[in-house]
Amino acid sequence: MKILWKLFVSFFKTGLFTFGGGYAMLPLLKAEVVEKQKWATEDELLDYFSIGQCTPGIIAVNVSTFCGYKLKGVIGAITATTAIILPSLIIITLIAAVLEKYMHLPIVASAFAGIRLGVTALLINLIFDMGQKIFTQNPHWRLHAVIFVIAFALLMFGDVSAVLIVIMAAVFGFIPELFGKKIPFIKGGNKK
Repeated sequence: MKILWKLFVSFFKTGLFTFGGGYAMLPLLKAEVVEKQKWATEDELLDYFSIGQCTPGIIAVNVSTFCGYKLKGVIGAITATTAIILPSLIIITLIAAVLEKYMHLPIVASAFAGIRLGVTALLINLIFDMGQKIFTQNPHWRLHAVIFVIAFALLMFGDVSAVLIVIMAAVFGFIPELFGKKIPFIKGGNKK
């Protein structure tokens, strides 16, 4: 029961202090789940995030569900999921009645602009942190760098669905395991 309470409090805090949805929650999830509670490794959290990106629903909710399930099965998944959505539900309900009256005020618009900038800084920090780990501790970093550049270019300059890009990246991610020894470009292929 104690672990369920800790799970609830951790994910409630994450849901309470995050603006901007799933991507913005990732740095806080990393700090809470990986660094503080040590319920998952950074690689596991990245895997949960990747799967959460590909599955229907909100990324942060999917990640919290995976973390809760890992710790305490179905009851852990329900606890973590409830905890991460509860703050939003409470706050949105309270704000919805009041915000419309004050949204036109310059001070409110400036506050929201500041919040968006803070969230952007958190995301940029997270991108560099995870990118460094992927490219420095991965034997297939050359291939993954190529996948990253192509995916980024398609997102920025192409009219390609993000879902299709994620699927293509996953397919190309299998290359080291299938053909690693045969392609000189890929160092550290499968060792059979």
